[in-house]
Amino acid sequence: MLDRIKEIDTEILIFLNNLGSEYWDSIWIAITNKFTFLPLFILIIYLLYKKNGISGLIIILFFIALLILFTDQFTNVVKDSTKRWRPCNLDDLQNLLRDIDIGCGKYGFFSAHAANSVAVTIFILNCLNQSVKKYIKPILIVWVIIFSYSRIYLGVHYPLDTIFGLAFGLITGLLFKYIYNYFIIQKGLFD
Repeated sequence: MLDRIKEIDTEILIFLNNLGSEYWDSIWIAITNKFTFLPLFILIIYLLYKKNGISGLIIILFFIALLILFTDQFTNVVKDSTKRWRPCNLDDLQNLLRDIDIGCGKYGFFSAHAANSVAVTIFILNCLNQSVKKYIKPILIVWVIIFSYSRIYLGVHYPLDTIFGLAFGLITGLLFKYIYNYFIIQKGLFD
């Protein structure tokens, strides 16, 4: 059963990866780079500052840093435990995937890009005003989707790596949202 799931995962990867073209490769390489979205992040920091003030912003940024640290480290533990090679490292797939010049790490299960993007999105949306959230939420959802998909397009993650990353990020984002709401909002820990 597990072997069949892996086969389907590989078939979907090959299909999605081969939908691309050299024309789009540089765009997807830029999308997968976290610094491409720096203007969006700066806007979000400004909006968080506007709602929460400087001390509130510092606490929120601290929580985001902890969230990313936790998600990254947990992802690395899972990658080192499962030892599922990234598709771009497998000789069997080299003739089936498009050759895109991008660095390829060792293990890929599960995607830290996907996990971090959804976790941070959930946490940020929790900290914004309702009036701002309705405009930013669709933008962040689209960002999560294209940022996560870029890993499949570039052949550095299988679709299931990305799906599990999104699921873990969802859980982590909700957990940190709960911790923040309980200790910071409800208990007024830093008031």
